[in-house]
Amino acid sequence: QVQLVESGGGLVQAGGSLRLSCAVSGRTFSTYTMGWFRQAPGKERELISARNWSSGRIYYADSVKGRFTVSRDNAKNTVYLQMNSLKPEDTAVYYCAASTISLTNPRLYNYWGQGTQVTVSS
Repeated sequence: QVQLVESGGGLVQAGGSLRLSCAVSGRTFSTYTMGWFRQAPGKERELISARNWSSGRIYYADSVKGRFTVSRDNAKNTVYLQMNSLKPEDTAVYYCAASTISLTNPRLYNYWGQGTQVTVSS
């Protein structure tokens, strides 16, 4: 069993930065694909970034490419989402998730965190 706990959300002005953290417990995340999703009010949950360090595969949605970066700290068993040049349209609840078999299919993510709110003011 894998537990995921996000943190680092908050209120930031447009153009600012935030770093989200996803603490992983239960198993090492080295064998998992770690994904970051977000869901804005009235919209479907969307995948914005995913990375599998074993295979080297990485995905960024066009909406965040060049602004967001996913990384990890093995010693802390934590995955990060660095978000720069934030825009009001980035406002959403952000979730980290883990998958054993897929990079980009949300239905194949097995484990989910509880989410953290990110609000970007204009």
